[in-house]
Amino acid sequence: MKAEKEQQNTTPLLDAITALIETKPAYFRIPGHRLDKGISKRWTDKVGSEIFAYDVTETPFTDDLHSPEGAILQAEKLYADLYQVDKSFLLVNGTTCGNEAMILSAAHEGEKIMVARNAHKSAMMGLVLSGATPVYCMPEIIDEFGIQGEITKESVEACFLKNPDCKALFLVSPSYYGVTSKLSELAEVCHEHGALLLVDEAHGGHMYFHEALPQGAMEAGADMCVQSMHKVTGALTQSSVLHVNTKRTDVEQVGKNLQLVQSTSPNYLLMTSLDCARYELAGHGKEMVQQALDLCAYARKELAKIEGFCCMDESTFEGLDLTRLVISAKKIGLSGFELEEILFQKYAVNMELADEENVLAVVTYANTKEDIDRLLFACKEIARTQKEKENAKPLVRQYPPFPQIPEQVLTPRQAYFAEFEEVSWEEAKGRVSAEMIAPYPPGIPVVYAGERITEEIWNYLTCFKKDNRHIHGSKDGKLETVRVIKHV
Repeated sequence: MKAEKEQQNTTPLLDAITALIETKPAYFRIPGHRLDKGISKRWTDKVGSEIFAYDVTETPFTDDLHSPEGAILQAEKLYADLYQVDKSFLLVNGTTCGNEAMILSAAHEGEKIMVARNAHKSAMMGLVLSGATPVYCMPEIIDEFGIQGEITKESVEACFLKNPDCKALFLVSPSYYGVTSKLSELAEVCHEHGALLLVDEAHGGHMYFHEALPQGAMEAGADMCVQSMHKVTGALTQSSVLHVNTKRTDVEQVGKNLQLVQSTSPNYLLMTSLDCARYELAGHGKEMVQQALDLCAYARKELAKIEGFCCMDESTFEGLDLTRLVISAKKIGLSGFELEEILFQKYAVNMELADEENVLAVVTYANTKEDIDRLLFACKEIARTQKEKENAKPLVRQYPPFPQIPEQVLTPRQAYFAEFEEVSWEEAKGRVSAEMIAPYPPGIPVVYAGERITEEIWNYLTCFKKDNRHIHGSKDGKLETVRVIKHV
């Protein structure tokens, strides 16, 4: 990646707020805590107070996110330079608002948009806002680990064959598990059909800084992508960036759409963290990624020595982000849910997520060998304990495969505004859902609002319900009741 190094060595937003603070102002603007003066002492006694002075609002020093002309505009231009794109937007409402804005910019009511079925739930929010009609393509399955894989060129071509009027393809790459799609191939297919390629690259802001990682979305020819810079770099939670690199959409309209889905009181701590995260990536990106890669290589080597444990690698899937550790202990009878609980409760090792068969560790430059050694020690002890059990048997997959795409009776927007009623989960089979239902993590919808709850979907979700797993979208989070469309 080529960027202007001299410019990248600056932090315009950080510097602008520092300049404001150094004027020692009599401050009568929002927020009410008046820089570092008014935060609860109970909090400042634990963390200090200086950082709170950077929680400011729009001033002549600090610019305006929704109409940037100064420090914020400079910070956005530095992002565009670093990622070699036409335009970058700082986001303070997470990748969720970026995904919504991309969909709003691509397809409107009465138009079609292709959506990967393993897309994050924020895609449905974008569909509700835009009114577009989704058509879905299914990801491949990586059977060895029981997780969803890539969206293939063949599946996208088949979808365009049935729906040649699709305005765009929206997909996630890399996935939570680090699985990527061959984006350059998908970009070519989309552009041949006059469609946009929109990528939820929430987990991939680091992909551009090391040749050992798969190609990033913007390098591969995507028209727009959104990155959660807080997930794998040093930005604060909720800090993201939307990149535009295309003449196929109106970049000014993208900015207007962002105004619909972002706060009118943007958090300057978040934006400053984005400024500083970009500064570190520009100067040390390759070394930062190398640190994570080295730790993961060490972890994979040592995990392979632990009886009953296995870890996903390039032999499992070629386009894998190798800074993710997908670990399974199913050979010694432990589900991912059980393994996560033991790691947390007994060894204070916190994993990012668990599913039926695996746990996931997101490894970054900020992890240490000590972190990995604690994980390895815990896995060795767990393997030893399981081996001593007389009834320990390999895990048999209990959950059925991810369900097929059900009948779409209403668009997400139509369903969102339709009259609904609440019924018990037992009565929901065959009804049209009025809400998205997505086991979390990883937050992938099993049924969208407006789709029929088939017997296959009902059985699949019942497994999560019986295991008391958290479910996003349903009103109670437990599927005791569910909202269904009243008159269809």
